[in-house]
Amino acid sequence: MSKKQSTPKGKKADMLDTDMIEVPVEKVVAPAQHTKVNLKEFSKTAPFSFSHLNYRILLIGLAINVLGYMLMIGGAAKSLNAFDASELFSHVRITLSPMLIVAGFVIIGYAIMRKPKTTGTDPAN
Repeated sequence: MSKKQSTPKGKKADMLDTDMIEVPVEKVVAPAQHTKVNLKEFSKTAPFSFSHLNYRILLIGLAINVLGYMLMIGGAAKSLNAFDASELFSHVRITLSPMLIVAGFVIIGYAIMRKPKTTGTDPAN
């Protein structure tokens, strides 16, 4: 094999320097600051991610979901030998109940994603 090294031509050739590539570079990194956090003090100042309003909205969404599933169950058959299509395919089971279930999940998603409003007692300010 040939010991010739190919050299790139143009402006990129000026940027490459084989001496700089072969010389190791020492990186200077500042040491991490290790400060101890008192958990009791932190819990006093740190806000919860859920406020009481978030929990109320979440419970309302769960109640709407349970109501939707209960409406989907429908009524019991009077006789096992008789088939009542009007009760099986009723408006409540086919339309209203799935709408309530989807609305319940949307409300639950909103309750999870809602950011509680902060009060003016922020220790960082």
